[in-house]
Amino acid sequence: MARRGFFAEMHRQVKVAQREQERRQRIALREQSAEARRREQHQKALVRLGGQMAKAEAAERKRLEKEKREAYLESRQDEADIRSEEVADACAAIDTLLEATLERDDFVDLNTLRVAATHPGFERQDLTWAITPPPPAKRPSAPVLVVPAPPTGLAKLFGKRRYEEAVEEAERAHRRALNDWESGCTAADERDRESLPAHALAEQERLAMLEREQARYVRECQERDAAAAQQNQQLDELIANLGYGAPDAIQEYIAIVLGNSVYPERFPVPHTFTFEPSTAELALRATVPSPSALPSAKYFKFVKATDEIVPVLLPLKECKDRYARAVHQVALRSLHEVFEADRRGLIRTIALEVVTSALDTSTGIRGDVPLVIVGAERETFMTFALSNVVPEKTLARLGAAVSKNPHGLLPAERTGVRRA
Repeated sequence: MARRGFFAEMHRQVKVAQREQERRQRIALREQSAEARRREQHQKALVRLGGQMAKAEAAERKRLEKEKREAYLESRQDEADIRSEEVADACAAIDTLLEATLERDDFVDLNTLRVAATHPGFERQDLTWAITPPPPAKRPSAPVLVVPAPPTGLAKLFGKRRYEEAVEEAERAHRRALNDWESGCTAADERDRESLPAHALAEQERLAMLEREQARYVRECQERDAAAAQQNQQLDELIANLGYGAPDAIQEYIAIVLGNSVYPERFPVPHTFTFEPSTAELALRATVPSPSALPSAKYFKFVKATDEIVPVLLPLKECKDRYARAVHQVALRSLHEVFEADRRGLIRTIALEVVTSALDTSTGIRGDVPLVIVGAERETFMTFALSNVVPEKTLARLGAAVSKNPHGLLPAERTGVRRA
């Protein structure tokens, strides 16, 4: 079988991510629904009533216990309703497998797979800022000469000598202060001179690291640009080869198309295939889940007596009919998606098998059980209006071999298959 190519795998991963995102959105919407709000209100009521009960008298306690019981029962009923809604959604998705693909065009414009490199911002912006020089060392304040005031009155006559001595002492103290001030300034200058080389070295190291980081950033941007250019070049080659009808390009494109086919989470359908260029025939195999993968519950109900949420099972006939319809729809859907996506008509016929994996109880070996075997030609199949058909009758029109009991894993008979 064909190996999934680069673009098919890339496209598949995108679709898987989209399906996961859609699933999370559905869950989020469900949690925000009225039922979710009611559950929250019930829980708050339980907490509030629980606190009130601790303080209530006997009569009030009985009333509160009743309210608490009713709130609990409502929350359990809500849980049963939500589970019923989930199983109904799952069944609806399985019942409309063919309708889901008819609502969209299965053609894939390969040009939408082109990529453009996206570059993050430069991470080391801190290196673009110059290192702030250290502040200058603190210098002492210059001393000021303060001389005593000259004497007046009698002190001027008799205290002249004492005044002169005081002035001399003030001048000596000022000279000492000047010496200390000059020493302090000299020491501050020395500290400034010592800090300059350290700052210059740190700034030099910053610039060197900035240069290295910028070179690394440019190199990584160039690598991302080159990777994007290479991927786009490969895409150009795929588009060109598909235009020439190259078998490998056809298989890559079909892998993209089938990878783009979104099946329900409860009913995944992987495809494998090979293309034979000499006959323009695609041998296609679709693997459906086993019957046990389908929901067996019609809905869920809450049983007050046992405090259990129990499923109400579907009748066996309804389970069998749903599985058979799903298998038939998968067959038509697979044919439709390939033929519709192949606008150039490169694939003329499809030989399709719809199988499921099952354990052979006689050998103990797991193998594929064919449920539908059909061959279809493009010109005939594309004339069908699939929105109006009954899939089982369409398969009969195509001369398909169809299992008479898919739910019971009865194989389809390979003999007598004709191509319409």
